[in-house]
Amino acid sequence: MNATQDTSKWQLLYTIKNALLLNEQLYDNACNTPFNNQLALTIVILAGVSHALGSIFILLINRASIYLLLLALLIDALSIIIGYYVWTLTIWKVGQWIKSIDPKFRSLLSPIGFAYAPQVLNFLTLIPLLGRPIELILAVWSLLAVIVATTQALDITTRKASFICLIAWPLIQIAVGFIQVLEQEVVQFTN
Repeated sequence: MNATQDTSKWQLLYTIKNALLLNEQLYDNACNTPFNNQLALTIVILAGVSHALGSIFILLINRASIYLLLLALLIDALSIIIGYYVWTLTIWKVGQWIKSIDPKFRSLLSPIGFAYAPQVLNFLTLIPLLGRPIELILAVWSLLAVIVATTQALDITTRKASFICLIAWPLIQIAVGFIQVLEQEVVQFTN
């Protein structure tokens, strides 16, 4: 491993740790560095992969074919990534409406992407009987992180940021839940 890869790995771990701790300074500085967009997308991709790994247990129990397993995992991971862009877009549009200064969409990508750090732990949903409660805790933790990120990125009050973030959050949760149910139905249908 060369020095650049080692630095990138430590930067990723540092960012995830501070995002998990809801460090306001991390979210405040997220917009200021171009490298952060790549770092944020990496966190979102890791969250998608982790979410897919959390879903794999149900698919394996139902003895899904390898083709169906891979397809379901791809759809599951992509749902998280698409949800990230939809949530960011919603925050951007509502932020434009609430705030007289026009925020840039790209300036929200990093802080919102960092806020997906709790979702990196989504593989823990594999734990029997605790999967759903863990998933809900991680979803709320991500919501809190997105509120902090929005507060810092748009330089608004926490109350306004909460309002903005709560508009799309239930829709994203329903969409992700719908995709999980759809995956289970497809697997049961093919068996």
